[in-house]
Amino acid sequence: MMKHPTRRKLLQTALSGASALLAGNRVLAGDAYPRVRGPFPILSTPFTDSGEVDYEVLAEQARFVDWGSCPGMIWPQSGDSVDLLTMDEKLRGMEVLAETSRSFKTSALCLGVQGKDTEEMLVYARHAEKLAPTAIISRPPDSGLTEDDLRQYWRDLAKVAKRPVIFQTTGGVVYKGPVPSVKLMIELAKEFPHFGYIKEEAAPIIARTRELCAAKPTIRRVFSARGAHGWLYESHLGTEGLITERAVYADVLTRVWDLMQSGKDPDTVRDIHAKLMLLFNLGQHLPGGDLRGFQLHLWKKRGVFKNMISRQYGPKQSIPDKPIFSELKLTTDEIAEIDFRFEALRPYLKAERRS
Repeated sequence: MMKHPTRRKLLQTALSGASALLAGNRVLAGDAYPRVRGPFPILSTPFTDSGEVDYEVLAEQARFVDWGSCPGMIWPQSGDSVDLLTMDEKLRGMEVLAETSRSFKTSALCLGVQGKDTEEMLVYARHAEKLAPTAIISRPPDSGLTEDDLRQYWRDLAKVAKRPVIFQTTGGVVYKGPVPSVKLMIELAKEFPHFGYIKEEAAPIIARTRELCAAKPTIRRVFSARGAHGWLYESHLGTEGLITERAVYADVLTRVWDLMQSGKDPDTVRDIHAKLMLLFNLGQHLPGGDLRGFQLHLWKKRGVFKNMISRQYGPKQSIPDKPIFSELKLTTDEIAEIDFRFEALRPYLKAERRS
């Protein structure tokens, strides 16, 4: 693995983070860990003009989420960071975020640890443990073919992880295995006190969400997902947060969450969510997809990203041997429509941010 200038400092500070976690063993022994709750948006991976990971902007994006007072953030987790980055890029990005998060006022860091198989997953899990984030998240392995494969994969993770573990219930683009059953997730939550946190995004969503929420407190926490489209409905069923690649709206997601918790202003909750859905609908009409796509323009608009460059999958959603990257091109009319819909959120944005 490549050596990076920040590593020694990170490993020296990891012990203090681990000690803080050990102080919370009473929580991990049964109750849900209080910091793993609320919106935990997934960071979008920024790239330089030459297609390399822009670690400076990645750190700035994390600071933006913390500025938005969001309870947490996650990386690497989406396809642009799990499938299309090298192992060294992911490990270095974890280090950058771990160092950046030391000064956060609000946001907890959750690191993604998944791989094509158990061996690869454990490389990331061991590295994450050294960096002592608040939590980690893991999706099924690309190589998983049966539920027993998933059971053993996550049991092997339990031997390494010493902090809350969130399960994502769907795999990546090459995953052909089963959706982990609710029964399996309850079984593992009973077996390991730091399991039982679920990012639920597998069909049938509503039925699975009801069943998981009914299994509390064995199931510690259920998060909505799927781009926030079902967040309101699922929150009424008992979900306690949101995980999706929507970090550019960190301050707005925090506003929704705070209102949900207070229960005092359901009209405003409905209004914000409706305006978010109006904006997210553009993913069906503009180039670049639903989760990243036009949001790159908003990242630039909000002063975080420098460009709209992304890495791409190969033919038929294959993972290329060498990075394929390009810059999103939007017409004047497309930009005007994005800005028109984003303007509806203006009353719910935090005051202008100063770097």
